[in-house]
Amino acid sequence: MIKSKKSGQIIVISAPSGAGKGTIIQKLLERDSKTRWLSISATSREPREGEKDGVNYYYLTKEDFEKKIKEGYFLEYTNYAGNYYGTPKEYIKEKIEKGIDVILEIEIEGATNIKKLIPEALFIFIMPPSLKELVKRLKKRGTETNDKILKRFHAAYKEVNEVTKYNYVVVNDEVDIATEKIEAILKAEKCRVDRIEEVYLDTKEEEIHELLLGEEFDNRGIGEKLG
Repeated sequence: MIKSKKSGQIIVISAPSGAGKGTIIQKLLERDSKTRWLSISATSREPREGEKDGVNYYYLTKEDFEKKIKEGYFLEYTNYAGNYYGTPKEYIKEKIEKGIDVILEIEIEGATNIKKLIPEALFIFIMPPSLKELVKRLKKRGTETNDKILKRFHAAYKEVNEVTKYNYVVVNDEVDIATEKIEAILKAEKCRVDRIEEVYLDTKEEEIHELLLGEEFDNRGIGEKLG
C-alpha cells in the first residue's frame, strides 16, 4: 500500500497575455473544485468589461497597492505593462495544510519570485501557438488600444524565452486539449516519489509462505513452478 502526502501543492501557471491561461484554469477548477483553489491576485489595472472585483482580481488603486506592499500583504508582486500584480498571502497556507492544491495565475517575474521562495512548487507555462496568433487574440478582445497591444506583444516576446525556468510547457492551440495535458501533468505529479510519505506492504511474511506452500503447490521447486 502507498500512502501519499496529504498536503496540497502550489501550482504556478503563467502565460503571455492572450494565451488563454484564464480559460484553461477555469476548466481545471470546473473539473475539480474540491481539491483545487485559485488564489485571486490583486492588480492596480482597471477591470475589463465583464470582470468583477473579488472574482477575476482584487482591483486596487496604485496608491492602495503600494501601501499593501509596505505592509507585507503580498507573497510576491511585480509591475507588468505599467500595472502592479500581486499574490495575497491570506488563505494560501491554510489551503495547503488541508490538502488543497493552490493555483497561482501569475506573470513570469512573479513566478520567478515564487521559485526563490518555494522551489518545490510546480511551474507550468502556457504557450500560444504562435506570436502572430497571440496578436490576433489580443486584437479580438477589443479592450485595449494598439499601443497597449504592442506593449503586451513585446512583453510576450521576452516571456517565451523564459520558458526554461518552468517544469512544463503546454501549447494552447485547442483549449480542451491543452487542459487535458495539464490534467495529465497534475496526476503525474501526485505520483512522484517525493510526494509519497510511506511505501509499505500490508501482507505479512508468513502469509506469503502459506501462499507459496499451500495446496496448489507440490514438491517441485518454486523456480520450476514459475518458469
